[in-house]
Amino acid sequence: MIKYKLICKNCNNLFDSWFSSSREYEKLKKKKFLNCHICNSLKIEKTLMSPSILKFKDKDRINDVKYIKVKKRINEYQKFIKKNFEYVGENFAYEARSIHYRYKKKSKGIYGSASKEELEELKNEGIQAEMIPWPDDNNN
Repeated sequence: MIKYKLICKNCNNLFDSWFSSSREYEKLKKKKFLNCHICNSLKIEKTLMSPSILKFKDKDRINDVKYIKVKKRINEYQKFIKKNFEYVGENFAYEARSIHYRYKKKSKGIYGSASKEELEELKNEGIQAEMIPWPDDNNN
């Protein structure tokens, strides 16, 4: 859906109207189905409009369905990781190297914190590691 601010060139009446697409607006205008509700004139034009920009505030995000779905999926991944992997905290890079170079044997995978530089170094050494979003527990 798209909303246009329209003006009647006959009486200068300004009004808003919704269309399924810009193509739909053009089609209706060409068929002369757009008219002013004040003077019934067919001399209707779009006015100069600024784009509608979404402003995300915390309260707006809560109502955003896509945001909620993504957050739910991330929380599901987080629960899975907590259940099936060992938390190593800030020692992630050290522990990953220890497992990779077989200094330590782990029965399950690990997760923890690492900087972007540490992750890049691990990848350069051939150690598979990924950064994933990790919301705080109190934000769930």
